[in-house]
Amino acid sequence: MKKCFLFILVPFLFLSCGRQGSQELTCRYTQFALGEIKPQGWLLETLQRQRDGLTSKMDSIYPQVMGERNGWLGGDGDQWERGPYWIDGLLPLAYILEDKALIAKVQPWIEWSLASQKEDGFFGPDTDYPGEPGLQRNNSKDWWPRMVILKIMRQYHEATGDERVIDFLTRYFHYQLDTLDEQPLGTWTFWAEFRQCDNQSVVLWLYSKTHDPKLLELARKLHSQGFDFEKYFAEDRGAQNQATIHCVNLAQGMKEPVIFYQMDPDPKHIEAVKTGLEDIRRFHGFPNGMYGGDEALHGNNPTQGSELCSAVEIMLSMEEMMRITGDVQFAEQLEKVAFNALPTQITDDFMAKQYYQQVNQVVIRSGQNHNFDCLQDGTGLDYGILSGYPCCLSNFHQGWPKFIQNLWLRTADGGAAILAYGPSRLSAELGGKKVTLTETTDYPMSSDIRIDVSMEGDTEAVFPIELRIPTWTRDAVVSVNGEAQPAPESGSVIRINRAWKDGDSLELTFPMHVETERWYERSMSVSRGPLLYALRIEEEWCRHEYPKGSPHGEFCWEVYPKSDWNYALENPEGLDLDEVFQFKVDSTKVGNLHPWTLETVPVSLEAKARKLPWWEIYKWEAGPLPFSPVFGIFSPCPVETVTLVPYGSTTLRIAEFPVAWRY
Repeated sequence: MKKCFLFILVPFLFLSCGRQGSQELTCRYTQFALGEIKPQGWLLETLQRQRDGLTSKMDSIYPQVMGERNGWLGGDGDQWERGPYWIDGLLPLAYILEDKALIAKVQPWIEWSLASQKEDGFFGPDTDYPGEPGLQRNNSKDWWPRMVILKIMRQYHEATGDERVIDFLTRYFHYQLDTLDEQPLGTWTFWAEFRQCDNQSVVLWLYSKTHDPKLLELARKLHSQGFDFEKYFAEDRGAQNQATIHCVNLAQGMKEPVIFYQMDPDPKHIEAVKTGLEDIRRFHGFPNGMYGGDEALHGNNPTQGSELCSAVEIMLSMEEMMRITGDVQFAEQLEKVAFNALPTQITDDFMAKQYYQQVNQVVIRSGQNHNFDCLQDGTGLDYGILSGYPCCLSNFHQGWPKFIQNLWLRTADGGAAILAYGPSRLSAELGGKKVTLTETTDYPMSSDIRIDVSMEGDTEAVFPIELRIPTWTRDAVVSVNGEAQPAPESGSVIRINRAWKDGDSLELTFPMHVETERWYERSMSVSRGPLLYALRIEEEWCRHEYPKGSPHGEFCWEVYPKSDWNYALENPEGLDLDEVFQFKVDSTKVGNLHPWTLETVPVSLEAKARKLPWWEIYKWEAGPLPFSPVFGIFSPCPVETVTLVPYGSTTLRIAEFPVAWRY
């Protein structure tokens, strides 16, 4: 067969999800079936650690909610979101790892929900109970927790092909269409109004399979009844102001205009979201991809908190928006959150989590009321199980599994695309043949990526592979079977369409360079590639016992600094940043399967800094951030060499640095 080889910038080709006589949906890519993408390398280690941690143990560690009394198992206990939250992360983890024990743990939740469906299409708990400490036993008919079950059912069908799901969803969506005028989204609680995009997303997914016109009618009704994110972002510019929205509602709902764009492909929907993201970054943003929200939207002081639920929900929003649009901006914010904010907010053994994290976080002492919107009894920074509020304990499980689900996407013409990178393996039908594409890399710790093609027999398969070229790289190198290709443009998506055969390989190198940005009080962040770097602070972990009967459990972990943290970096303005910040690689730690600790992280930066003795701990957090530039005359301390490490490997850190004037 004559080979066809194209190496081009990807045109804006979109997948048509309709058929003759029905409306077409606009989406750039679709997902591969759950289980067709497997993690490798450090991502496999991460998922195995998650499996061995809280994600597999919630029913025994948190039995009062996740046990047999849960309303989503037919019990009289918790009737609301927490049980569904857990299964929404447990299910993809179970099927990605092909873990039979976890699959068996998921199945009763699936079966009960399917069996609970009434003749009119309604399903789930329908009885409210008197209040009981630690349980949510009311609002059993609320639209919102059912939206989480819809996500679960979609994933379950993608993993198993169980056709009962199609009938179940169809009947429920017809019920919604018939009922929403009389019982609109805000009937029980306001959460459904802000989060209806998850409902709408599953409606449109089902429409792509059944082409039932009533589903488009329902999608429009959900859009009209929900919170108007497009108006909030583009007209009101509400994201410029504090306390205008709940932090998780923002992370989860920001994708709504792009979800709706699939059936109404007006660029204004995408433009509104981008306007909102610009405002969030400017007025509330942090260099780790997150924003101040503890719980209301709360500015960009690096001692404000960002919630763990917000991290996993903004990841899902970016995953869906990059799939629909193919826009590299969404892919890069996804990587920023996944490789920086997420690893640090969950312990290495996945047995404790932090409700809020701080970008400048120099001590964690339980019982302290920080300047947060919601104080959570002073447990918001604690590493614990029930510290903070139980929503994050229940919801964080979806972060890594869904990231892995979205590492590879299917193109409109049956190929494969990578917009976010990580060690993984795709096994799927491409070009009419069963093909395996294996991505081998230590990314983001390394800039090198290799993709190997394998298929049975002496055959060829013609299909495209699309690859995101990061905006932060210069002089990226792409080779096919060792042959260098024309240099691709940074920030583009390239397309290689050819006849692939067993043993072919793609090699990518994305040179990483140090970059700095200015933030709160003109402080400076330092990044290299997708990784944010932070001051290395030695840590002392101490177990803290909560008072007997505390709603936050038995104990948490406090963390105290064992080294100085109050440094200002020397001003690098006008200098070569790659020379000012010396990049170091510890060859003994390269390839470490768990690089997210101070002991195992293989890369670092060395920089010149000057200690600021008056910058001290204030109310058990880093005191007010000195305005930059800080003039050296006020610091009698000499210039020192300090070490910066990837943010995700830290617990204590400074990541927004004062800048000392250079003489």
